[in-house]
Amino acid sequence: MATPAKPVHPLLERTNRSAQMYEEATQRMPGGVTANIKHFDPYPLFMEKASGAAIYDVDGNRYIDYNLCYGALMLGHGHPQVMQAVQEQLSGMGTPVFGTPHAMELAMANELAALYPSIESIRYTNSGLEATMFAIRLAMGWTGRRKIAKFEGHYHGGYDQVLISVTPMERLGEELPVSTSDSLGVPDYYKENTVVLPFNHWDQTEKIIQQYKDELAGIILEPVQGGFIPAEMEFLKKLREITRLYGIPLIFDEVKTGFRMGLSGAQGRYGITPDLTALGKVLGGGFPVGAVGGRREIMELCSPARKGDILNIGARNQGSASQEVLFHSGTYNGHPTILAAGLATVHYLKEPGVYRQVEEMALRLRKGMEQILRQNGITGQTVGDGTIFNLVMSDEPVREIQDVLRSDLDLRRKLDSHLLALGIYMKPGNRFSLSTAHTSNVIDETLEKFEGGVKRIIRK
Repeated sequence: MATPAKPVHPLLERTNRSAQMYEEATQRMPGGVTANIKHFDPYPLFMEKASGAAIYDVDGNRYIDYNLCYGALMLGHGHPQVMQAVQEQLSGMGTPVFGTPHAMELAMANELAALYPSIESIRYTNSGLEATMFAIRLAMGWTGRRKIAKFEGHYHGGYDQVLISVTPMERLGEELPVSTSDSLGVPDYYKENTVVLPFNHWDQTEKIIQQYKDELAGIILEPVQGGFIPAEMEFLKKLREITRLYGIPLIFDEVKTGFRMGLSGAQGRYGITPDLTALGKVLGGGFPVGAVGGRREIMELCSPARKGDILNIGARNQGSASQEVLFHSGTYNGHPTILAAGLATVHYLKEPGVYRQVEEMALRLRKGMEQILRQNGITGQTVGDGTIFNLVMSDEPVREIQDVLRSDLDLRRKLDSHLLALGIYMKPGNRFSLSTAHTSNVIDETLEKFEGGVKRIIRK
């Protein structure tokens, strides 16, 4: 009897060039990608062009893009005002970068100070990763302590200090989270000096903070975990109170939520002011960017006007105690081309009604998806706030990463595979991000394709 033919993955039928390019890429790049986050099974799609809410792969297939560079493109692809601002900057300045101070650094600093309650002073970085890393260094410099606390399931970038318990194992009952490394090459020092807290569980969190209160340099969290699980208001309020009580700087990682939950991010929406804020993604208008802002007295630790700078050759011989300055630098910090794109994005988002429209479209999409799931007898819900949300195949409340781990992850992966084949693009399992380009017609088309994906699940 003949062996049944192995079924062809739905992607391979229409993305043959991507499959070929991926195979070639694996010969030159580990895993065929330049960032692990870009990989998914059976292979990542290679994109060629984009416009508005649409993105096109090398095989000519069109997708409605809900990845949006992991949320960075709040105005969609190729927004005219962003493109014009970049072109004017390049032609007007005659160079992509100066390597010196320039007017747009100050212009953006003034915008951020006006919009974000926590920001009195600011420094730019080249990524959200650099921003959270710098914020932690500031907290350590301010307190003189060496441990930090982070929350289970929260991601703050790919460096040693925070590559701890991002993808934890499922816990049961009242078990406390433990520090587990998420990468090879992370020294045990960081497991020993990174305290892991349970998100949205105040009694357990308070107990752990009390235990380490004299050792904690700072507590960092995503006020909306993964961009889609909001912190409960009472939890945030109590966290702010206890960090003030013990002099522990509270750091909001708003790389995902900045400019996606209103102009003032999660802190503006929830009315909780941290000591330090890390920004990125939307702030760059599609270019790599990061920023750290916060209390002036903490930010002033990095001022080279205080005691000198380690790159000033001979400074110590001249009696300048450069070791008393918290070092921060970067050749491309405050890049004029990036800030031009960022300022154009911020200015557009400040126009009346812009946020309301995107949030209305997000809510309409969420309700439509949930209705389609119910009508077809599939358990699932959307979880999020503002312009970003995720789809969790469970009917239980979602308050933390453990609730997602207990959902039907396999069903979600299967649905995402069908959605990709039908022309809805996001990394499987990832959150949905909307932009100003996701208009009513785009939402209608998305819901039609989503229903097609759900029906494929039922048939199989």
